[in-house]
Parts: sequence; C-alpha cells; structure tokens
Amino acid sequence: MENVILTIHLILALLLIGVVLLQRSEGGGLGMGGGGGAISGRSAANALTKLTWVFAIAFIITSITLTIIAAKNSAGSSVVDQIGGEAPAPATAPVAPSLGTDLLPPSDPTAPLTPPRVEEPAAPAPAEPAPAPAAPAEGSAPAPAPAPAAGN
Repeated sequence: MENVILTIHLILALLLIGVVLLQRSEGGGLGMGGGGGAISGRSAANALTKLTWVFAIAFIITSITLTIIAAKNSAGSSVVDQIGGEAPAPATAPVAPSLGTDLLPPSDPTAPLTPPRVEEPAAPAPAEPAPAPAAPAEGSAPAPAPAPAAGN
C-alpha cells in the first residue's frame, strides 16, 4: 500500500511541476507561445489554475498519508533496532577532581598576601634648569636681523 501511494505521490509531483511551468506568468514562462487555438488564452489560464489546485491538494493528501503510514510502521521502534545493533549504554559524566574552594594557583606560603606598597615622595623632585645658551665663539659674525614682514 505504501509503495502505491508513494508512486502516486511522485507522479503528482511531476504533474504539478509541469502544470506550473505551463502557466503564463508575468515574465512569459513556457506557456507563452502564440495565438489562439481551440482554447483561448483566458480559458486556458483558468483551466491550468484549477488543474494546479487539484494536483496540489492531491499532493498534500498523499504527503500526509505517507507520513501517517510511516509513523504506524515505526511505532515504538528505533533505527538501531531495525539494523540489529544494540543501543550504547548511557555514558556517565566524568567526575572532576576536587579543587576545593580556592581556584588560585598555589603560592609560596612565606610570600606576603599583598604586594609591597610603593612609597611616593613627599614633594616632587625639582626639574633641572635648562642649560644657558652657549656664548658665540670669538671671531664669528653676529646673527643677521630678521627680515621685516611684507606689506608694512
């Protein structure tokens, strides 16, 4: 019974694809092909639309039927039972070693608990004075005077 419904389902899928491709869409489609004939454009579109609905409803019905049949066939069984293997025993989680309440790394027991305090100087050290400009060397010419600003 399942094979018959599956075959009908596949035929409906192919018919549905064909009917949808034959319909005229805004972009043209495969149904676009020339003038009149025994069936005018409007009545052909209505017939293809109705046929699409019929195939779509039949496709959905066969889909639901196949789902129900598959659910009944697998009632209470698992895939592992069907292939003949045994289900693995549930694994237990490994137990982590006890870390206690302290998560910090071990330290030297004689080390202080806090780092030593850095003593700040009471007053900032005075900055060194800038060196005085060097005296001009003997025999050198004095520096030229700056040029006057333009436009004065």
